[in-house]
Amino acid sequence: MRTAPTFRRGVAPDPLAKASAERIIDIRRWTEKLFSLRVTRAPGFRFVPGQWVRLGIPSGGDLPGGVIWRPYSIVSADHDDHLEFFSIVVPDGAFTSRLTRAAIGDTLYVEKQAYGFLTTARFTGGSDLWLLASGTGVAPFLSILRDPAVWQQYQNRILAYSVREARELAYLDEIHALAADPLLGDGRSTLRLVPIVTREKLPDTLGERLPVLLRNGELERAAGLPLDVARSRLLVCGNPAMLDDVRDALNDLGLRSDRSREPGQFATENYW
Repeated sequence: MRTAPTFRRGVAPDPLAKASAERIIDIRRWTEKLFSLRVTRAPGFRFVPGQWVRLGIPSGGDLPGGVIWRPYSIVSADHDDHLEFFSIVVPDGAFTSRLTRAAIGDTLYVEKQAYGFLTTARFTGGSDLWLLASGTGVAPFLSILRDPAVWQQYQNRILAYSVREARELAYLDEIHALAADPLLGDGRSTLRLVPIVTREKLPDTLGERLPVLLRNGELERAAGLPLDVARSRLLVCGNPAMLDDVRDALNDLGLRSDRSREPGQFATENYW
C-alpha cells in the first residue's frame, strides 16, 4: 500500500524537487488521437523495463501548483539515452490536451523515481512469455521486448495487441524488427505477434476482445502455443475493465495471479 509523503508542518513540498526538466526531442503522430513523444533522459534516471513514471507538464497558470502530473509507462529500452512515451488524447483532459499541443523543444518534467511491478523479474520458471495489451497498454511491453534478458530467459515470446481499428496498431515496424536486432537473440529468435482488431473485420486478424479469445481458445490457436501453468507467464496491461475481464478468464483457465507470497502465472497493474 502506498503512503503519502510526510513533511514538516507549514512547509509545503516542492513537486519539482523530485523531477528533472527534460526537453521534447521528437513527436510521432499515429492517428488524430494517438501519438508518441521522446524526451531527453537525465543521466541518473534508472528503471526496469515494464515500469512507469509520472510526467508533468506546465499548466500555464490555470491550475494550482503550475504543473499537471500523470503516470505513463516507458516505451524505450532501459539502455536508450532517451525516454519515449505512448499516449492517447483524452477528450477535455487537462494533461493530454496540453501534451498534444506540445512542440519539439518544449519542457516536460519527469519524476526521478520509476514505479511499478509489471516486470518479468517477478516471475519464477516458465518458458513462454505472453504479453496481453489493449490500446496504449502496449507501451510497457515494447520496453520489455527490447530487453536482451527477456530473449535469453524465455523460449517463446507472444504479443497479443488489441485495438479497435487497424490504423491504431502502432509500432508495427519496430515490433517486426525486434527479432533481427543484434542485441536480441541470435537472429533466429522469433516474436509471435497476434494483432486483434475489434471493430473491423480483417483477414488473418482476430476480431474479439481478449477475454473472449482466452475463453474460446482462439488466442492460443493464433499463437500456436497452449496456455500452460508450467510454461506460461503472462503480463497484462490495459484499461481497468479489460484487466478485470482478463483476470477472470485466466482464473477460469486455471492460471493464478502472481503474489509476493504465492507465485503465480500472470500479473497485471492498474495505475489509472
